[in-house]
Amino acid sequence: MNTVSVIGNLATDVEVRDAGEKQVAKFLLAVDRYSRDGGADFIGVSAWERQGELCAQYLTKGRRVGVEGYLRSHSWEDDAGKRRCDVEIVARKVDFLSGPRDETSNGEVVPFETAVA
Repeated sequence: MNTVSVIGNLATDVEVRDAGEKQVAKFLLAVDRYSRDGGADFIGVSAWERQGELCAQYLTKGRRVGVEGYLRSHSWEDDAGKRRCDVEIVARKVDFLSGPRDETSNGEVVPFETAVA
């Protein structure tokens, strides 16, 4: 079974790329790691087609999201000839857990429903 669910904050803005006939939205998610150092893990996420369009339209760096999907790995050889590999989450579902920052509220996060209404 290849299923993953994470909650975190966007560490980057969403970047949309053309992938042949489809578009993919990619972003980096910072997920808190509960350990002594209190660090975070940074995980790449890709969202395809309509879901990716919505991510690009509404998500910005700092927004809190929940992502459900599956892990996909890929490997390549870099310019120096060294073998590299990466793992990302391919999103099946992205839940927007915080609203966009509202300039009239002194930078506080407003609920998503309020921001869209």
